[in-house]
Order: sequence, then C-alpha cells, then structure tokens
Amino acid sequence: MKAIQFDRLGGPEVMHLREVPKPELKPGTVIVKNHVIALNYGDVFFLQGQYLVKPVFPDIPGMEGAGVIDAVAPDVTSLWPGMRVAYIGMGAYAEFTRIRASRVIPIPEPMSFEQAAAFPIAVLTAWHLIHTCHETTASQTVLVHSAAGGVGIAAVQIAHATGAGVIGTVSSDDKAAMVRDFGAYEVINYETRDFAAEVMRITNNRGVDLILDAVGKPTFEKGLTCLAPFGHLILYGSAGGAPDPIDVRRSLFAKSQKVSGFVVPMVYGMKEIHRRGLEAVFQLAREGRLTIPIGKIFPLAEAADAVRFLQSRQSTGKLLLIP
Repeated sequence: MKAIQFDRLGGPEVMHLREVPKPELKPGTVIVKNHVIALNYGDVFFLQGQYLVKPVFPDIPGMEGAGVIDAVAPDVTSLWPGMRVAYIGMGAYAEFTRIRASRVIPIPEPMSFEQAAAFPIAVLTAWHLIHTCHETTASQTVLVHSAAGGVGIAAVQIAHATGAGVIGTVSSDDKAAMVRDFGAYEVINYETRDFAAEVMRITNNRGVDLILDAVGKPTFEKGLTCLAPFGHLILYGSAGGAPDPIDVRRSLFAKSQKVSGFVVPMVYGMKEIHRRGLEAVFQLAREGRLTIPIGKIFPLAEAADAVRFLQSRQSTGKLLLIP
C-alpha cells in the first residue's frame, strides 16, 4: 500500500510517499481502508517529536480519517467489514490503517466521508471544551481563538447552539465573514487589533466567561486580562509555543479565575462521557447546526504540501488528504 513515512524528526521535508506493507490485524483491532484523511496541527508536533505519542521510525503520521472497514480481528464483535466508519488513531496518512476498535466511530447516514473525517478530533474537542471542561450556558460569552480553523469553527457553532454569545479571533480579515456566518457576533483580527482590549470594549469591560486557546504563548497571558470574574481559560494546544509560567496568586486570585488544560484522548477511556459527546455532535449535525467547512483537499502524495499549507495560517476549516 502507499503511505507517507518519515525516518527522522523535522517538518514537511522529512515526509516521503512510499510503498509499505499493509498492516496486519492484532487482537482488538480493525483495518480501515481510508477514503479521506484529515490533517491536524498535532501532526506537525508528531513530526517534530513534540506530541504526546512519540514516533517509532519509520513511522506514519496522521491521527484521523474515515473509510470502510476492510478486516476485523476475531475478538471484535461490534464492528464488521464493510461498515462506514471514522476513527481517531495514529498512522492515518496511508491507504490502510490499523485501529483499536475502541477508537472507531460508525458514521451515521447520510454523512459524507469528508465530513466524517473532519469530525472526530475537531468536533469532539470543541464539544468537550464547551460541555465537559466547562458548563457553558446561554448567559455566558465565549472567546474562541483561531476561530476559522477546524476546532475553532466547530466551537463557534457548538457554543452558539447553547445560546452563548461568541466572539472569534482570526489572523486575517478574509476569515472574519465565514466565522460570523457560523455564529460569532463579533470577530477580531488579532494581527491588526489588540484582542484583549477589543474584548473588554465589546463586553463593556466585563470580560468573557470562557476562552478557548490553542495558540499558547502569544495569547495566553493577555487572555487572562480579558476574563470575567470567575472566568475560565482552557488551553488545548500551543501552535504559537508554550505559554510562560504564571504567578497564580497575581494572575488568578483577584477575579477568582481559573486555567485548565485539555486533550481529547483523555475521554477515550471514559465511555459514558465519550458516548455523550458523540451523540450530541451527531445530533447537532442532523439538525443542520454543526458542519465543518473543508478548506482544501490534497492527494496523499502531496501531504507535505498540505502540512506546509496548514502551517501557513492561510487555511480555514479542515484540510483533507485523499489516498
């Protein structure tokens, strides 16, 4: 089968299209024939050796995709060949991927493979940020950084569906209209305006109740200055670098604020929480209140170019690969 492999740490330059053996079944796993593969910023960290899971060379990047089950281990009874599924798991940049059965998500009709591949990480991350890490209500205001990206645009829609007011930040004016269309009532270009000052202006100096931050160093400390009393900042990524340490007493005590972290793999083993999230996001999709715009589609052979485009901050929504 064809797959993207890398033999050393680095950027897109270390990725190569190769012919490699098709993965073999192991107990508790299935083999998925990929129809669509989704990119995530975590793929960049995996290539650099900075992700939670470390590469074992030669390794295959990629964390989510969608396709049809090709084969099922004898001890897996809830899945079967021919099922349309999405998944979260390593080794997605390939024609076939071996995945633990617990990481497989049956695709409801009539969801497309493109939407199914774009959903698992972005949408579940956004839903758990808004409903598991924080109990977002209609009376609250949510600030979503990188609001035109995959998780960001999902978070805008999910927060909007609760009735909360949503403010988004983007890196260019070109992205602002799309974010408004998906439910943000204000959008701030953080390249040309001080987002914290704008948030305080928009909220009449009260601040926001929740900040969703995957940027890190450029936005973290400034974000604390525009949190409302009892506000909550959740850091779920660090695309701009790790934040500097903070003095908890100086930064949080005055307005009784809190900071927390989140990674979506945390919920995989928590079956009830994971099930609740899946049911909720698919219900929102059926109601037409949640969709992930597809920014661009690349052939698998151009995966390195796709990762470069992801890093360029020019993309919106999700980027996809087609094997």
